[in-house]
Amino acid sequence: MLALQDILFSQGFGTRRVCCGLVQQGFVDLGEAREPCTDPGVMLDEDGLVFWVQGVRWTYQEYAYLMLHKPAGFECSQKPGAHPSVYTLLPAPLRQRGGGAAAGVQAVGRLDQDTTGLLLLSDDGKFIHRMTSPKHHVPKVYQVQVKHPLDERQSERLMHGVVLDDDPKPVRAAACRALGPNQLELTLTEGKYHQVKRMVAAVGNRVEGLHRSRIGNIELTDELPVGHWRWLTADEVAELSRKH
Repeated sequence: MLALQDILFSQGFGTRRVCCGLVQQGFVDLGEAREPCTDPGVMLDEDGLVFWVQGVRWTYQEYAYLMLHKPAGFECSQKPGAHPSVYTLLPAPLRQRGGGAAAGVQAVGRLDQDTTGLLLLSDDGKFIHRMTSPKHHVPKVYQVQVKHPLDERQSERLMHGVVLDDDPKPVRAAACRALGPNQLELTLTEGKYHQVKRMVAAVGNRVEGLHRSRIGNIELTDELPVGHWRWLTADEVAELSRKH
């Protein structure tokens, strides 16, 4: 059981004082029936709690697990440079969850500003570590547009392994298949910096376009428009979190 103002604070609706004010001013309703509540200290069972803040429906989540369809032209950084931050595509509460210097959800790995596709975000540190650690071999699938027509030799080298300039140990694709003369689908289980682009360059080609379509069992489909996000289901989180 938690006080309503503490629930709102944990979910990212501002400082405790701001959350208290939201309730007192009548901006918070409880349950699917949207029962008005003006007592910020009312004690509630947070598990499965549905509430409304300024007309927007929310469900209490101990941790946030999201998927986002990243557009081109956005940086996966809280302090972007020449391009807007991908976090601006999320509502304020998701960027403020938990409060403090490390508030809000974090990208689970990064995509370059010109790379599109599936991006996971969470505020669960253990989940982020599991998803990004090379020990867990979570597969990530990319659609890659290349400058020059692919040949069988290039595909074989990507599968057998290429050496990148920062590591003498070869890195290899878990799967590689041609989708067209200048397009391939590449599956990786590691997450090195600019890995796809550097692997393709190492076999004598160049990436012209890059789109991530799947992480583990989570596939990005047209049901999630570009620039939009959704919560992962409990089953999706459980499947991603299991050992591979």
